[in-house]
Amino acid sequence: MKEKLLRIWRWWRRPSRLALGTLLILGFAGGIIFWGGFNTAMEMTNREQFCIGCHEMRNNVYQEYMQTVHYNNRSGVRATCPDCHVPHEWGPKMLRKIQASKEVYAKIFGIIDTPQKFEDHRIKLAQNEWRRMKNNNSQECRNCHNFDYMDFTAQKTVAAKMHSKAVEEGKTCIDCHKGIAHHLPDMKDQPNGF
Repeated sequence: MKEKLLRIWRWWRRPSRLALGTLLILGFAGGIIFWGGFNTAMEMTNREQFCIGCHEMRNNVYQEYMQTVHYNNRSGVRATCPDCHVPHEWGPKMLRKIQASKEVYAKIFGIIDTPQKFEDHRIKLAQNEWRRMKNNNSQECRNCHNFDYMDFTAQKTVAAKMHSKAVEEGKTCIDCHKGIAHHLPDMKDQPNGF
């Protein structure tokens, strides 16, 4: 018995080239399968239907969003929930998905599952989103709207003035455009962007 164990130990310590090759191929194939599955799961959770189904937003903020230019406009271009709330880049997207686990927690434990409960938490939820967007320089907005490509001469006078001022002062979209796609919470204690 001792000899048999010793032989297995030696075989294990000095694997053949065939064993190493098989291990590498299986590891590579397993990695591809894992990455494909992981990426597919991330993309499935990055769809509007997931957002309004799992997060119970259909009866809360989705109805507000449907009344905005981001939902319905003359050009037919629509910004969906993930376009505004999930970064496109891989690292920031993963970080946002981890942060969104708090939203799943709120759903599971019934913290924001009714319109009234949502309204009770609306200011805190909005502040979290505004802070996130301020910290990333409104990256999601700038995927479609970018100061560098704006023609201020084609904008209305007030918009051109405010956008020019924002560029000079280093402001970002969310500094002035809170409530662009959803109703604002009670803002009596909140500074405006001007």
